[in-house]
Amino acid sequence: MNGTYEEAELDLVVTHRTAEADGVISLELRDPKGADLPAWTPGAHLDVVLAPDLVRQYSLCSDPADRSVWRVAVLREPDSRGGSRRVHDELWEGSAVRVRGPRNHFTLAEAERYVFIAGGIGITPIMPMVAAAEAAGAEWTLAYGGRSRATMAFSGHLAATYGERVALRPQDEYGLLDLGTLLGTPDESTLVYCCGPEPLLTAVDEHCAAWPAGALHVERFAPKGPDAPVLGEPFEVQLAQSGVTVTVPPQKTVLQAVEEAGVQVLSSCQEGTCGTCETPVLAGTVDHRDSLLTTAEQAAMDTMLICVSRAACPRLVLDL
Repeated sequence: MNGTYEEAELDLVVTHRTAEADGVISLELRDPKGADLPAWTPGAHLDVVLAPDLVRQYSLCSDPADRSVWRVAVLREPDSRGGSRRVHDELWEGSAVRVRGPRNHFTLAEAERYVFIAGGIGITPIMPMVAAAEAAGAEWTLAYGGRSRATMAFSGHLAATYGERVALRPQDEYGLLDLGTLLGTPDESTLVYCCGPEPLLTAVDEHCAAWPAGALHVERFAPKGPDAPVLGEPFEVQLAQSGVTVTVPPQKTVLQAVEEAGVQVLSSCQEGTCGTCETPVLAGTVDHRDSLLTTAEQAAMDTMLICVSRAACPRLVLDL
């Protein structure tokens, strides 16, 4: 994982805005002076700062080799908390936009073969992965589902570029994706990458239960429903760099307690999905409540997302 670090914050300009599907637009972002943008790898996302208190994460879906431009695609969410609505209604060609990143918690590992599965706007981080797998000469297939063909962004490009290796499966024509056929035979040489709505991720996780550990990689749009905290009482957090110890009561997050003590930590989603607030753990055990770290990363107890995760012991020591 990335850990905590000072990230690039850039003021870019929207140079192209394209309607990619019903309810989906893409934005091309460039440096206003034409400078190259920071390098990134498939699976990376940006923090898009839409207002001082409104930051949203969008996956990069352009070509990592083209350092002149970043592209993101945004679905207008009917129950938007303000992010997608502001993107659709206020960002046009020529608009200035501040971004942070890129950051990657959904990296593409090397494998002989890949099964890519995308649902709806979840196609965005998968597209650069497909291109990378193709360039590496790996075997791969992509199953891409959506409500209808009209809602499936980039479907024409994918079909024209990769042919039969891309299975477009709009639900109104085919029903739900046939995960039993896609994932019915575990294969130690294959990695599965999936991004989409929570019902799809849950179903893919169930179908991959018999696969080797670490075969499945997912990225979530929204947090998983958390269980009750391991500790129901206050706990202490010692900040090793700052020399400060704070008490975290049940009604506050570690992030809130740390910031109230005057220690600033970069954060964004506040729900354990983006990884911005990931913090090294020097001592103690963690009650992991995020939707981002893998099972192995959580078990290592050497990092945590302090916007949602808590202590599973009386005292944590963090590298802050």
